Amino acid sequence: MIFNPQAETMPRRQLDQLKLERLRYITRYCYENVPFYRSRFDGIGLKPEDIRALEDIRKIPPTMKEDLRDSYPFGMFAVPREQVLRIHASSGTTGKPTVVGYTKNDLDMWSEIMARIITAAGVGEDDMAQICFGYGLFTGALGLHYGLEKVGASVIPASSGNSEKQLMMMKDFGTTALIATPTYAMYLGEFAGELGYRPSDFKLRVGLFGSEGCTTELRSKIEEKLGLFATDNYGMSELIGPGVSGECEYREGLHFAEDHFLPEIVDPVTLEPKAEGEAGELIVTTLTKEGMPLLRYRTRDLTKLTSEPCRCGRTSVRMEKVMGRSDDMLKIRGVNVFPSQIESVIMQIAQISPHYMLVIRREGYQDTLEVQVELVDGSLLTSFGELEELAQTIRAKLRVVLGLDAKVKLVGPKTIERFAGGKAKRIVDLRQGEPAK
Repeated sequence: MIFNPQAETMPRRQLDQLKLERLRYITRYCYENVPFYRSRFDGIGLKPEDIRALEDIRKIPPTMKEDLRDSYPFGMFAVPREQVLRIHASSGTTGKPTVVGYTKNDLDMWSEIMARIITAAGVGEDDMAQICFGYGLFTGALGLHYGLEKVGASVIPASSGNSEKQLMMMKDFGTTALIATPTYAMYLGEFAGELGYRPSDFKLRVGLFGSEGCTTELRSKIEEKLGLFATDNYGMSELIGPGVSGECEYREGLHFAEDHFLPEIVDPVTLEPKAEGEAGELIVTTLTKEGMPLLRYRTRDLTKLTSEPCRCGRTSVRMEKVMGRSDDMLKIRGVNVFPSQIESVIMQIAQISPHYMLVIRREGYQDTLEVQVELVDGSLLTSFGELEELAQTIRAKLRVVLGLDAKVKLVGPKTIERFAGGKAKRIVDLRQGEPAK
């Protein structure tokens, strides 16, 4: 099923023309309504009329998260505050929160693009959808909520936490679609087993997961634990929230809402454009946002794009699952390390659970990486030989993938923190007393 065939199956040539028209409009709109962009354009002698082709977007300097924080709280808004119907914000764990505002048209557009992704994942009016994201300033819950209602699904706004009650409702209400972070979905699957539930006790069919990365290996484990078909969706508060892209039933990349968001892939260091199919940092321009439009926003997410036709019939470009963030990349003794690489290794080892923590320390003049992983069977802690053999196996597998030696610490079952509703914090950087990411 396709929610909006006219938009989602538009011929590429027609789509490119639409993107150019909207790019030229939004460039002028930002120049005339956002002092930040007027000042930036005037500072380099750039005028809105200089944007004549899609390639001319590269003349516009990227917008950074720091720019949004410097404009806190409402400095990036393009409309009077009275026209802003809703305000969301990031958590602000590393400074002041990033504030975003939505007009009525923004909220209508958000519901539309969410409905596209929800339909692509296979959810419709016959479904009972349980949202396990926290409701509040976080964009995830309300973004999915209104999209689900738009496709006619029944919505359970369960919010996050209280996992025993979540499972009770899931069973008693006949939940068919689960909306959560991958981490929390995995936890629910484990907890359900501890309470004596079997996958057959639920009517779950589809999982709509987002807010954090999810490796293929973790997704497979979630599907096994909960007996559902898991899909990824992508977005961020600064752009709109969830809905920027999402998977269809073939799961061969996340379809971009390209009529509303213009993606680029660039080298994260030089910002030079990458060819189609090459990995780099995703930069996104909002083409139709009224309340807080953004030109060339640096997402810091690393991925790649393809415009190859998809079997589902949708014609927009597809992005690969995010492989990491340029600002979350760990540099250990000159080697670039992404948490997703470590997660892929961990998921392949039966004796350990999917929960892990990465601890970085500086010993002498060298950085060290310790991977803390959780045993499934606590009795192994009393068998030094088996414990040592398992640790060496994990260490060897990590060495092959990462290209460096990491310490491996095996800990008892359920000793690593679980995260309900929010993003999992997997990294503790002790080199300079930095907080966990």
